[in-house]
Amino acid sequence: MNQNQEQISEIEVSYRPAIGRKSIITSSLDAYTEIKQFFDADTLALQEQFVVMYLNRANRVIGIYPLSTGGITGTVADLRLIVSVALKTVATSIIMAHNHPSGSLRPSRQDEELTRKIKDACTFLDIKLTDHLILSPENEYFSFADEGLI
Repeated sequence: MNQNQEQISEIEVSYRPAIGRKSIITSSLDAYTEIKQFFDADTLALQEQFVVMYLNRANRVIGIYPLSTGGITGTVADLRLIVSVALKTVATSIIMAHNHPSGSLRPSRQDEELTRKIKDACTFLDIKLTDHLILSPENEYFSFADEGLI
């Protein structure tokens, strides 16, 4: 092995889906019911969390990725991480969710801009952004899809 080969990282690709009896998402309520389990209920009113659900072509959940936990008024939703996980899992659609510790279900301008930006990136890669949910500590949610915002 020459010196260059020792300095270059090897990339390995594998795909072993464990779909089994995972849920099929047919509505925003289905998505909310599945995804809310991945939020820390003890801090839902304290700090923002961002979670992404990845689905296959049959709308069956492939998996859920807890992307980030932030502060009282925001968290980071890195487009590259969202899309890279979608590509790695061979997802054909995604559903994003984050919470508003304040309890307000009204999307902020930043929420709307982020949704548009991620939708555009996903569209370019032939991945569908199915919904973006905002959760409140009072067990309520807002759906961008239900409101015609996606």
